[in-house]
Amino acid sequence: MSGHISIVTDSTADLPTSLAEQNHIHVVPNILVIEGKSYEDGQDISREEFYELLPKMKTLPTTATASVGAYQTLYEKLLKKGAQAILSFHASSLLSGIYNTAVTAAQAFAGRVRVIDSEQVSMGLGFQVLAAAESLAKGCSLQEILQHVKEVQEKIRVVAMLDTLEYVRRSGRVSWARAHLGNLLHIKPFIELRRGRVLSLGEVRTRQKGIERVKKMLTEIGAMDQLAILHTNAEQEARMLLEEVKNKIKNDPLVVHVTTVIGTHVGPKGLGFAAVTD
Repeated sequence: MSGHISIVTDSTADLPTSLAEQNHIHVVPNILVIEGKSYEDGQDISREEFYELLPKMKTLPTTATASVGAYQTLYEKLLKKGAQAILSFHASSLLSGIYNTAVTAAQAFAGRVRVIDSEQVSMGLGFQVLAAAESLAKGCSLQEILQHVKEVQEKIRVVAMLDTLEYVRRSGRVSWARAHLGNLLHIKPFIELRRGRVLSLGEVRTRQKGIERVKKMLTEIGAMDQLAILHTNAEQEARMLLEEVKNKIKNDPLVVHVTTVIGTHVGPKGLGFAAVTD
């Protein structure tokens, strides 16, 4: 590979397996704990199966990062295979401990592993990783790759409509009273991830109004370099959304079934997008 730089990320990047393999991206799975049993994200339980089971679970699953040892083992393997440097991209450090785990693991390799806080999750992270791989394939230097990633990071928008506040409430992300009120009124909350933080964009009363709002937001963004429609077991609606806006995108758009580790906090039937604006 050009420049002998290896690229690592974690499974919250939501990269389709074929894209990761095609671009020589190494993905470390996060851990999902369901009723005391640990599963590797995306490997031991399918996303469809997980979202079908989630509403029936008595206790909400918990999530964990892979161990420091898992990262060190991968970094060591890549360096032994001839990598001069490793770029390791991870979910927002304000939302997850994954970044800190990777930083701890990197300390054993005397500056040869550079850990980057994407300030995003899902394809908001995934598009940054793909930008790095694209620059690497062109033979760019380490600094040029990082500059390109930074430019992409500043053009990313990640927005989601949740079908319910219940899972956010159960995971402790908002107060019980606010979530309880939301369920009572069947509110569909909208959130945006910006600079690593989850911001409220208000709410709508019905799912149909929510889908219309997602469509309107995508229309108002203008031309896009990249787009992924994100969903948690709402593929039909995701594909319908894509049909409406696909003529505005330069590159092939994606429909991404969001990772279980994020879905635990979002719940089923979430719908949104990650876009890289033109």
